Amino acid sequence: MWLGPEEVLVANALWVTERANPFFVLQRRRGHGKGGGLTGLLVGTLDVVLDSSARVAPYRILHQTQDSQVYWTVACGSSRKEITKHWEWLESNLLQTLSIFDSEEDITTFVKGKIHGIIAEENKNLQPQGDEDPGKFKEAELKMRKQFGMPEGEKLVNYYSCSFWKGRVPRQGWLYLTVNHLCFYSFLLGKEVSLVVQWVDVTRLEKNATLLFPESIRVDTRDQELFFSMFLNIGETFKLMEQLANLAMRQLLDSEGFLEDKALPRPIRPHKNISALKRDLDARAKNECYRATFRLPKDERLDGHTGCTLWTPFNKLHIPGQMFISNNYICFASKEEDACRLIIPLREVTIVEKADSSSVLPSPLSISTKSKMTFLFANLKDRDFLVQRISDFLQKTPSRQLGGNAGGTKASVSDPAPESLPASQEAPEPPTSPSSPLRSPPSFSTQEVPTTSQGLLKVFQKNSPIEDLGAKGAKEKMKEESWSIHFFEYGRGMCMYRTAKTRELVLKGIPESLRGELWLLFSGAWNEMVTHPGYYAELVEKSMGKYSLATEEIERDLHRSMPEHPAFQNELGIAALRRVLTAYAFRNPTIGYCQAMNIVTSVLLLYGSEEEAFWLLVALCERMLPDYYNTRVVGALVDQGIFEELTRDILPRLSEKMQELGVISSISLSWFLTLFLSVMPFESAVVIVDCFFYEGIKVILQVALAVLDANMDQLLDCSDEGEAMTVLGRYLDNVVNKQSISPPIPHLHALLTSGDDPPAEVDIFDLLKVSYEKFSSLRADDIEQMRFKQRLKVIQSLEDTAKRSVVRAIPGDIGFSIEELEDLYMVFKAKHLASQYWGGSRSAAIHRDPSLPYLEQYRIDASQFRELFASLTPWACGSHTPVLAGRMFRLLDQNKDSLINFKEFVTGMSGMYHGDLTEKLKALYKLHLPPALIPEEAESALEATHYFTEDSPSEASPLASDLDLFLPWEAQEALPQEQQEGSGNEDIQERRGAIH
Repeated sequence: MWLGPEEVLVANALWVTERANPFFVLQRRRGHGKGGGLTGLLVGTLDVVLDSSARVAPYRILHQTQDSQVYWTVACGSSRKEITKHWEWLESNLLQTLSIFDSEEDITTFVKGKIHGIIAEENKNLQPQGDEDPGKFKEAELKMRKQFGMPEGEKLVNYYSCSFWKGRVPRQGWLYLTVNHLCFYSFLLGKEVSLVVQWVDVTRLEKNATLLFPESIRVDTRDQELFFSMFLNIGETFKLMEQLANLAMRQLLDSEGFLEDKALPRPIRPHKNISALKRDLDARAKNECYRATFRLPKDERLDGHTGCTLWTPFNKLHIPGQMFISNNYICFASKEEDACRLIIPLREVTIVEKADSSSVLPSPLSISTKSKMTFLFANLKDRDFLVQRISDFLQKTPSRQLGGNAGGTKASVSDPAPESLPASQEAPEPPTSPSSPLRSPPSFSTQEVPTTSQGLLKVFQKNSPIEDLGAKGAKEKMKEESWSIHFFEYGRGMCMYRTAKTRELVLKGIPESLRGELWLLFSGAWNEMVTHPGYYAELVEKSMGKYSLATEEIERDLHRSMPEHPAFQNELGIAALRRVLTAYAFRNPTIGYCQAMNIVTSVLLLYGSEEEAFWLLVALCERMLPDYYNTRVVGALVDQGIFEELTRDILPRLSEKMQELGVISSISLSWFLTLFLSVMPFESAVVIVDCFFYEGIKVILQVALAVLDANMDQLLDCSDEGEAMTVLGRYLDNVVNKQSISPPIPHLHALLTSGDDPPAEVDIFDLLKVSYEKFSSLRADDIEQMRFKQRLKVIQSLEDTAKRSVVRAIPGDIGFSIEELEDLYMVFKAKHLASQYWGGSRSAAIHRDPSLPYLEQYRIDASQFRELFASLTPWACGSHTPVLAGRMFRLLDQNKDSLINFKEFVTGMSGMYHGDLTEKLKALYKLHLPPALIPEEAESALEATHYFTEDSPSEASPLASDLDLFLPWEAQEALPQEQQEGSGNEDIQERRGAIH
């Protein structure tokens, strides 16, 4: 490849000159090629250990003028053929021109300019201008592909110098992290180590330090444990490895391959040592963290962040923190975790104004909203650039607002001097909070309106005045007053300041009149609902009356959702639940419907309209509880693993007993999937849901630990799983909410009693208080780290289950042992996954559906089968192998979908390996008949037969007789009728009948 010319001061120390002319020198690296010897070993070792730029290719071309001692690299090559091509080009195109110049400086300048021009021309066709990977990085990528035999489709993300521990000996070398593989290469004094591990095969990835190994990264697969250490920046390396392993797990889970995000903001200047893919992955990690922190929609992209201070009027302080800007939001998070958090949707911004700077308030920026709130930021490093970015995003915001009028709502960005302009009122504005009177229900038929405009609780609950409820009513009134004061001081709606005070109020229980509104705000569902007006109504219209497996399951579960609640004892509530669940299944067919969704959705419908319940369900399934409600409940299994790990760390005595009894896996799934709604009285569980929408999964884990802790003594005395389940069931049945103003709803969860007195009642608020006091050390980022670790275990365990299920589905007379079948399955699966890595739009990648039965999930097409046939079959026959493989594939593809599954593949392999002579002859014979033959081949075979039987019948009769044994009689049936009738080969038809 051509290289940007760089100076080389010592040109011959480790190189041998093979060709030379007055202007260029072609050199070979010592030790490469013939006669390596000790020199070759030493040079190879130096190249691996000291090659900080990964630039040492075995061949290179240098430019030098006669009187200069400085050489310039202009090209390198991994093979003699490649470097010779460059050398011949230089001799043909430059030598004659260079001899004309008088000045050696002019010669060097011309050569450098010409080489830069060639490189620019090559790069112009490869990548968008301004987004090229650094030259050194490209060289490392080429070296990686050459070293490990990777195709061009395999992209290098980054490479690191490190040591691989082989036994107790460290091998210094280079670790290459690609999108789909982890690769390592080392060459020390003649001893070579080369490793290639697919990310999809990684079962464990962790950073640790032991007495045997220094601070290291451990990578486990099913077959080996690998340790890497001595990184310059082990934290950065491990973070990137986690990301790549996570992408691989996502591919196994739902067939999502890695696609580079072309919409990411591009840097003004390309980074010297960072590839475009590395920038992409870094941006993805920041985006995911940003969206999770502020509960923003899945398509929101972080544009940038900067340090600043925010003036908080409720305590009159300037709080330090970070401002985050994205295409639709301005967010703020304080350095102190609970001090303040703020979300300002750009759809609500009216004025962005630069205020006058002072020594007390440097570089201030004021942002005003439609709800008459003003936010004052200061200490902004690059205020002008920031204001310009906000202005650019504001220009694009109105088209997404309610009503779709791109010119409807304007926002001005102004300097201190001119007077700021208010937002235009020409078009209707979107409501600024869920409590806004501007909310309009979607258009449904008349009898459905009550369920679309308000929660079912308001429709079916007797509206008794709070004053008539005595102490409970007074308590509820106090809660409402507390929230009213909070709204006055901290704001109401999406732009509310969220502080430790907000959490305190949530923990005391949200008033029933505000529950739906606050759930929408805290979950972020309000953002998606207000920016997608009419979306739910359209989904309902499209989905109603459509039949699918999901709708069948929904119908089966409708009457089992909350049968004890009056709202779901009549068709009004049931119909609302049906519409929400069906609309969501239609929106997200990869999830469709999962048991437990009906229970959660029915509670959402009690406190919000159908549309609100739908968007809350979207927030739950797609953001707050990722992968919980797919067919294999992977997310719930992952969090169950976290729960087991936390129990081991925090309650070690109990953990051992619970593992012995096998209880945790039985209890945690129902607790997590339904947010305790199925195991606790409704009025108590709904308080946990309040906290969940504010805090996330952390609350569920804390409460689960608190429940185990409260029952520790009894659980330690249990002798079997049933006894432990009874203890926990009785405890949860007696968690009460004495402050609830709703009439008590009978709890149908089986109260497991054994004749003893029922346990004492436990107040839900006391349980929450204990959970926060004892287990509040859990942090969101720690939970995400644990989720990654558990996700590897869970998905690989599911893959092992799938492998065992597929192998069990293979008939016992197939001839292969269980171990051989498992090995074949791994080869077959790897070939399918390779099509997703590099196959682009290959049919196998398109047709893969994780919801299919295990046997049908991994399938390969004809081109993949040809590759496996050539490497595995005992019937390889030189240049005819592809033809034979194509025929075998068509023979095995019984359903004619151009794909074969593992069972069909093994059937073909078994016949070739384990069939007796007769069976092998039969198989060969079938390869000369349809469907193994394509119509053109069948026609050619028939024409050949006619040639021998018609042109010289007397002489050819013995040959024709032999040919009849292999004549594709069925081939005639594959031809048009007139060709069959015109064949004139009645003898063949007679013999066919005789044989049959």
